[in-house]
Amino acid sequence: MGTVKKTLKCPVCQDFFTDPVTLPCGHHFCLTCIQAVWETDGSEDGPFFCPECQIFLPADLKLEVNTSLQIKVKDVAETTELWTPTTSRATESASTIHCDHCIDTPSVAIRTCLTCDASLCRAHALLHQQRSALREHTVVEVTGDLLSLKCKEHREELKLFCMEERVPVCCLCVLVGMHKNHNALQLREACADFRSMLETTMNQMLKRRNEAEHAIRDLESLYTQTVTSAANFRERISDKYSRIRVVLDGDERLMMQIIDAEETHMTEWLEAQRGNMEAQIKEIDSLRASRKSLLKEEIELRFLQEVDKDLCDLEKLRTAERLVDDLSGALSQHFPRTWSYLSSPALDSKSAHPNLQISPDRKQVYWRKQPVGEALRPQLNDFQYSVLAEDSFTAGSPYWEVIVQEKPYWLVGLTTGPVGKGEPPSESCSSLGVNNTSWCIYHGDGQYLACHGTEEKQLSVGKKVRKLGIMANLQKGELAFYDADAMTLLHSCCVQCTLPLYPMLNPCIDVNGRNTQPLTMFWIKDPWDWHVNAEGVKK
Repeated sequence: MGTVKKTLKCPVCQDFFTDPVTLPCGHHFCLTCIQAVWETDGSEDGPFFCPECQIFLPADLKLEVNTSLQIKVKDVAETTELWTPTTSRATESASTIHCDHCIDTPSVAIRTCLTCDASLCRAHALLHQQRSALREHTVVEVTGDLLSLKCKEHREELKLFCMEERVPVCCLCVLVGMHKNHNALQLREACADFRSMLETTMNQMLKRRNEAEHAIRDLESLYTQTVTSAANFRERISDKYSRIRVVLDGDERLMMQIIDAEETHMTEWLEAQRGNMEAQIKEIDSLRASRKSLLKEEIELRFLQEVDKDLCDLEKLRTAERLVDDLSGALSQHFPRTWSYLSSPALDSKSAHPNLQISPDRKQVYWRKQPVGEALRPQLNDFQYSVLAEDSFTAGSPYWEVIVQEKPYWLVGLTTGPVGKGEPPSESCSSLGVNNTSWCIYHGDGQYLACHGTEEKQLSVGKKVRKLGIMANLQKGELAFYDADAMTLLHSCCVQCTLPLYPMLNPCIDVNGRNTQPLTMFWIKDPWDWHVNAEGVKK
């Protein structure tokens, strides 16, 4: 039944035939539909053609209603109760847009021609595609509001695109309207340009996304390698210390066993000598009682006196102690290590420059986010952007480390601090920077300078420093800067100052987001206190 219904519908209006006519080629159409197609396509005199097979028909062709086909259509329609001329139109939605060219039998429009200001059914939309004169017309999805797709000022079709204001315009807008003398392109050309631009942008974004994904994978791989390496280093170092402990414990046990064995052998020998002496005393007493030779008694007593001198010789014990002293002396060349003095002083937010920001744990200092001109560039004289540590050093050998990582600009060292420490420094404060009572290392774009007052010394640094270590031996008046990862000496100098010295950090200004990284005080949990843990071993 479905196939039969399909053969009884007009290919133009897609509805059951109304007054069907049959063309010489054998295709059937509604009388009004084929007339509408021919009227739109040309003059009333022809030439005529079949919309289905596109063959040309005679100019004197007369259309007659195919009564047998009409009866068959009515029979099928009445049987299925699917169609009558009145019910078909009654069921259409009130919002349905009809073809403006189908007059007698309105057909549902599927396209709208902005050039013709007309809505088109399937047949007339097909006609726009086939006729060369109509192909340049602008055909869009069917709409009932044509004015929304046209210029609101001139009511003309929007065929151009203003490249300056990025809006579609009509030809009059470019000639005499608001967009006069503006650079304009045809919509198709502008669309192609924007499509190309969009594809380029999308490709760039896709490339950046791929690069970001590769970077993330590299970071994940680096993180895994770092964790694995840290675990391996931790295991190896722990194993080495275990071996050292085994050697020290074994050496200690050996010395204790030697002392115990020496004590045992000495005790046994003394007991044997004691037995011999007691036996000799008994014999002397017996000789004395029997009044035997006094000369022999004198010899024996002299022997006893000579034996007493060497009886308790502790040379082996002194040798054991000397060996322990030798081991202690050998170890003392490597202890205490620099890291034994490691401390992590907290930063004093009261001493920080107003443009600096201190982290809540007072271990980091940032350049506060704010607009910065492009001409602004970190210089060595930007010393006022500093912050001091909360505690100062007056004695001992303090050591601390500052994490600089990839910062392109920074200045780290120690200074005597401002006269009125505890008060926020002003914008023009210069007592926190490079002066005669400060010693610093400045880094700028890969160059390292040692600074003291007006003196500057360029340092030769082979590997980029990621952590800077500072060791101040205040008793000897010595100051040393290290690459804290490799413990390689970068610079050393004499410090002749009786005033309290404060660690100083200067993150330098930010340049277009390049220098936003913080300076961080390196810290560890439960640091080793050499004075408490050495228990008198320290020399």
